[in-house]
Amino acid sequence: MSEKLKELPRNTVLGIQFLFVAFGATVLVPLLVGINPSIALFSAGVGTLIFHLVTRGMVPVFLGSSFAFIAPIVEATRLFGFAGTLSGLIAVGAVYMVMSAIIKWRGIVIVEKFFPSVVVGPVIMVIGLSLASVGVNMAQTDWLIALVALLTALFVVVFTRGLIKLIPVFCGIVAGYLVAVLLGKVDFSPVTEAAWFAFPDFTKPELHWGAIIYMIPVAIAPLIEHVGDMYAIGAVAEKNFVRKPGLHRTMLGDGIATAFAGFVGSVPNTTYSEVTGAISLTKVTNPVILRISAITAIVFSLIGKVSGVLKSIPQSVLGGIMLLLFGMIATVGIKTLIDSGANLNRTRNQVIVSIVLTVGIGGAVINFGNFSMAGIGLSAVVGVLLNLILPDRSKPVKMNP
Repeated sequence: MSEKLKELPRNTVLGIQFLFVAFGATVLVPLLVGINPSIALFSAGVGTLIFHLVTRGMVPVFLGSSFAFIAPIVEATRLFGFAGTLSGLIAVGAVYMVMSAIIKWRGIVIVEKFFPSVVVGPVIMVIGLSLASVGVNMAQTDWLIALVALLTALFVVVFTRGLIKLIPVFCGIVAGYLVAVLLGKVDFSPVTEAAWFAFPDFTKPELHWGAIIYMIPVAIAPLIEHVGDMYAIGAVAEKNFVRKPGLHRTMLGDGIATAFAGFVGSVPNTTYSEVTGAISLTKVTNPVILRISAITAIVFSLIGKVSGVLKSIPQSVLGGIMLLLFGMIATVGIKTLIDSGANLNRTRNQVIVSIVLTVGIGGAVINFGNFSMAGIGLSAVVGVLLNLILPDRSKPVKMNP
């Protein structure tokens, strides 16, 4: 016990450091979808603790806000309202849980069968490109500030080394914010009006079947991303987490955390590659430290002034970051196709990729009764169906242990 007490100060500093790595991306998602960032910090902290409980405390993971859901949440909120959208996010968590049970029953081969790279790759591209115009519109409210944020993030991600290389979003936001302050373009009223101590803004979900049907297909890309992340963190920690505690447990933990986020009015969580990169760099693989990060996130969510500062960030700063962020998400989709060895010389693969992109980016909508399906969700369903119908299924996404 005395040894653990001696290590507590060091572990606490490391835990705060890992939260710092994930902080920028975690608060960016709620800012972009229009909700209080404090609730995202709260759900990320609690969600991480849930994940560690379900996985028996074996996996060094921090769950933060998922970029994959930015576009779907924005569109679903417009169509069904935010409270209705939350029921869709809870359903996404349920999809994770169902997939967890299927994986325990049949193994990972079932995932690879239905979600090969020619489906997942273009769906990820649609996720990145569907809100490109929103990023441009936000950036053009003040191009100077937007470019400062963008160029700072670019410089950090391309030219720096060490831990700072893992926080380009945070650095870009800070630089853009400071320039905005110097130019007198920051409204500090959210900061001055915020209490020092305040509970996050919880929102009660409302059952809306349209939102549920809209959101469920969006879970396809994050599901595949989860599998890849488990292999990645396993490689860094030199352990096979897919086998022990098991992929079914990690996916179940992710699903419960996502459902919890929906119940409290937050955005879905996902395992963060930034934190995996920090773990690889520091060689710190103790899961206890990530639990300290989670507790720290919960504490930060209760400090009203933190939320006030985040709310005061100008739209142009966020727009500058979005110009990089959404393009980077799209390139992950391209990389998925390349890494998997998908043969795009084959006509059937070209057909699947092209139709998924056209349906997703083109804004196609299918109405049936009182329900409708559109955007990312519709493109994902179309991709899965085409892959099952057309002969000669493509190679699955490569995820080497």
